[in-house]
Amino acid sequence: MVQISSNGGFASDWHLVHLGARAAGGAGLVMTEATAIEARGRISINDLGIWKDEHVAGLRRLTEFIHGEGAVPGIQLGHGGRKASYAPSFDKDGIRPLVHLTEAQGAWPVLGASAIPFDDDSPVPIETTQQDIDDVLDAYVAAAQRADAAGFDWIEVHAAHGYLPHCFYSPISNVRDDRNGGTFENRVRVTRQIAQRVRDVIPDRKVLAFRLSHTDWIDGGWTTDDTIAMARLLKEDGVD
Repeated sequence: MVQISSNGGFASDWHLVHLGARAAGGAGLVMTEATAIEARGRISINDLGIWKDEHVAGLRRLTEFIHGEGAVPGIQLGHGGRKASYAPSFDKDGIRPLVHLTEAQGAWPVLGASAIPFDDDSPVPIETTQQDIDDVLDAYVAAAQRADAAGFDWIEVHAAHGYLPHCFYSPISNVRDDRNGGTFENRVRVTRQIAQRVRDVIPDRKVLAFRLSHTDWIDGGWTTDDTIAMARLLKEDGVD
C-alpha cells in the first residue's frame, strides 16, 4: 500500500514500522509500495524512491529487519507514467480525493506512450521519444541493481493499472505508429524490454515478478487473453 510518507524518496522510520510489523506478524513475503525508479515517475511527491544510490541505505535497513524476522523482503519498482505528479491523498484532516500537483506545489511533466491524459482532470502527458524510452529502461536497470544491493529477494515491476508500462501495452493509451505502437507485439515491446534488462542484472536466485492489469474494462482495450499472451512472453524473458 502506498504510504505517501517519504521526503525526497527516502525510507523512514514510518516504513520500518509499517513493513517491519508485517514481518514480525508472520507474513512470508513483505512488499514495499511502488517505489519510484526516477523522480518524474513518482505517483505522489511523497512516494518512496530508489532513483539514486543514497536511497539504498534506508531500504537496506528495512530488508535487514524483515530478514531478521524470517520473512522475504520484496520491492515493487514503479513508474507512474501519465498517472504521476499527484498531491498526497491525505493530510491532518483525513483522506481527500487525489488531485494533481500545481506548478506552485512542484508539479513535473508526466510521460505517456501517447499524449492522452488519464482523465479530464489530468495533465496531457509528453509522448515519449525513443531517447525517453531508453532513459526509462536505464532507470529500471539502475533501480534493480540498487534493489539487489539493498537486500531485496523479490523484485517486482509494477506494470498495472495505468502506470508507464501499462500506458504502452494498452491500446487505450497507446496510439503510436512507430515500433512501440499499433500491433500487440509492438505495444508489449517496452514491457518486455524492462523484463529482459532487469533479469540481466539481478542474480538468478532472486525472483523477478510482474504485476499486470488483466483487463482495461473498456471495449477495445486490453483483455485477459492479451494478459495471458504477454505472460507467456514475459516467461521467455526471464520473469518468474
